[in-house]
Amino acid sequence: MPIWKSPATLEEIRERSRNTLIEHLGIEYLEIGDDYLKARMPVDDRTRQTAGILHGGASAALAETLGSIAAGLCVDRERQRIVGLEINANHIRRVTEGWVTGITRPIHVGKTTQIWEVRIHDERDKLVCISRLTVANIAKP
Repeated sequence: MPIWKSPATLEEIRERSRNTLIEHLGIEYLEIGDDYLKARMPVDDRTRQTAGILHGGASAALAETLGSIAAGLCVDRERQRIVGLEINANHIRRVTEGWVTGITRPIHVGKTTQIWEVRIHDERDKLVCISRLTVANIAKP
């Protein structure tokens, strides 16, 4: 059974992401399940740091993107919006090329806060980064 209060299609999510950091980094939404959202990001000149490996900030951007979009689907978007409170990321393995894929699932979806875990894997399905995002559900003005 889906957890989404404001379901959206992948195309609707893509449209909302146009002309943002999400589009600039090349993040592509892949799949929406009953309780998860999946996307991928290229490891290229936009996302690598000076040592030639995936930038930790790019991994955090992918994680925050996935968690925030998913959290937004769990509230009535006519009445509430999502704002980030905290994000952490543990970088486990380096990646120099190809794609990384992130999947987010909820740890807690409450009335005022949500906590989302994001796992990012490389093309060999090796864990690259694990992140946790906490957001607040706030009333729209």
